Amino acid sequence: MTLTRPFVVLISVLFFNTGFAKEPILPIAQSHDLNAEKVALGRKLFFDKRLSKNNELSCASCHQLTRNGADNKAFSDGVNGQKTTAKTPTVYNAVFNIRQTWSGARKDLFDQVDAPITNPREHGTTWPEVVHKLSSDLALQAQFKKVYQSPINQQNIQHAIASFEQSLITTNAPFDLWLKGDPNAINNEAKKGYQLFKDYGCISCHQGKNVGGNMFSKIGHFGDYFADRGGVINDADLGRFMVTNNPYDKHVFKVPSLRLSTIQTHFFHDGSQDNLDDAIRIMAKYQLGRSIPAQDIQSIKTFLSSLVGQHPELTNTYETK
Repeated sequence: MTLTRPFVVLISVLFFNTGFAKEPILPIAQSHDLNAEKVALGRKLFFDKRLSKNNELSCASCHQLTRNGADNKAFSDGVNGQKTTAKTPTVYNAVFNIRQTWSGARKDLFDQVDAPITNPREHGTTWPEVVHKLSSDLALQAQFKKVYQSPINQQNIQHAIASFEQSLITTNAPFDLWLKGDPNAINNEAKKGYQLFKDYGCISCHQGKNVGGNMFSKIGHFGDYFADRGGVINDADLGRFMVTNNPYDKHVFKVPSLRLSTIQTHFFHDGSQDNLDDAIRIMAKYQLGRSIPAQDIQSIKTFLSSLVGQHPELTNTYETK
């Protein structure tokens, strides 16, 4: 059943016997069970522009790993000057999401690889065309045969890219170190912000390892977000309804992770906000029915900054406006 109520707390955290069991947010740990050769091959494919119709776009074109695992645009560039219809989400820590895409249309990272390849507004190509182009690369053919013991095919391409994406986990965030017992890993302002984050009710949807990504929620529990936004409602605005065709799922979206929110530039499925203060304010209004004063928003932002972890591919640590 789709979860759309804002006041949901993960019961699972009650069953941990660790020091951070009482907290609804859990620290992230790097996975060690990935095949290094498949990850390396997947990384190569992640940056390969032959996966697009015009050989101009790769996965990394929209999921820019040095920035935040997404890009700095409300809508990303697709083939032939087209734009995506929803904000590109970060690929970092996506392995922890309950499903992929804002609507949850894709069940896991393997399944998600197919989405941009065949989307006419994104890579705009077909799998036979992709396989044909990559198969003309003798060195790549040899690498596939070594790693997968088979020729290049759609399944192996998807599996390799998904393996690489599973490795995109940000670790050692200051907040995680604090959860693990280091009292000095975050400052008092971040601790205050975390308490406010819980007190205001943000934690009801943003919890677990990914501080989100583990449930669905309707946008607009306390007000009509789309009426107030104005303009035309497109398919992307319908959210999970496009997957289930259930009227109850209209405007229901996968709750985004907040792990890298302070190094994002645009927010929400429609990319309508380019200021984190405003994004917090709007979510408080429509999801919690609350008004958060500026000083509390600053404290919450300090907490959110402490969620940013480390990864060799992630080099940019700029803050939003």
